[in-house]
Amino acid sequence: MTSITLTDTAASVELSGLHRRFGPTIALDGLDLTARPGELLALLGPSGCGKTTALRMLAGFEEPDAGRILVDGQDITPVPAHRRDAGMVFQSYSLFPHLNALDNVAFGLRMRKVPAPQRRARATELLELVGLPDKGNRFPHQLSGGQQQRIALARALALRPRVLLLDEPLSALDAKVRLTLREEIRRVQQELGITTVFVTHDQQEALSMADRVAVMRAGRMEQCATPAELYGRPATPFVAEFVGTMSRIPARTVDTRTVEVLGHRLPVDGQAAAGPEVDVLVRPEAVRVSADPDGGARVTATAFLGAVTRLTVQLPDGTAVKADLPTYDAAALTPGAAVALTLPDRPVLTAARA
Repeated sequence: MTSITLTDTAASVELSGLHRRFGPTIALDGLDLTARPGELLALLGPSGCGKTTALRMLAGFEEPDAGRILVDGQDITPVPAHRRDAGMVFQSYSLFPHLNALDNVAFGLRMRKVPAPQRRARATELLELVGLPDKGNRFPHQLSGGQQQRIALARALALRPRVLLLDEPLSALDAKVRLTLREEIRRVQQELGITTVFVTHDQQEALSMADRVAVMRAGRMEQCATPAELYGRPATPFVAEFVGTMSRIPARTVDTRTVEVLGHRLPVDGQAAAGPEVDVLVRPEAVRVSADPDGGARVTATAFLGAVTRLTVQLPDGTAVKADLPTYDAAALTPGAAVALTLPDRPVLTAARA
């Protein structure tokens, strides 16, 4: 049986200065991005940020107005899609309805004139890899959405591509299937060691699956980092508010390195935003809440999240702040309770006053 290991062929991918305009709409505005050999890189951002356009350019389905696409340092910008040695999985599965699962997986091999016994052996291996060894004779209409997407993944891997491209492959599935399938995709990707670029608008998917996440906005990359760094040390206010939950708390600039917020002075992460009045961006888990009859803040709502409870606290000026507390500690802090808010003594990210 032929080995399915791909670690020897994992490729580096570089998008250099990509520009693309569709009429008056700028889809990509000088995008620079690199995927390292064998890593799973997620492109994350709001609708219209250019992430799918970037993926389609990498696949060869779109041409840039300017810029280059390199794989292992080789410029493939003029290379047509069918010669790019990339496998792609689409949101809509795109399986051939008249072919069973085994023949769908083997389709590309048949187009390459691979002999039937080798096609069948390769397709059988891949069905086993994606956890569907007994579904080879089933047709797409006989499979669930999650099973169809696994077949699409196996088909994309059949030709042993050097790069795997995933275009929001889980967005059409229900929540439980999405959770299971994203774990399966990550397992397969790591087992094969194949360089993978994954497009999603779901931050939880990106953070749980990727080695690194590139957050895009208006055709440019705002930050590319590991999930932990992206969440804990966002480079810009946009990244901070797009990834996870953030509250904006009014603050006053003391100097370029210090702000005064909630009656305390805290160091600034980087340089303080311009202007004497700024906002501090704070994660819910960083806000400390304690009962205080003299506190000027009030709990306005609570949301049970299991081990933690999320409080919404209103400051005297009307600002709403989210705070996550252990559920046991939050039990007494019901809506209407007077509380005091403090922040840990560590650098905070600032933004211009909204």
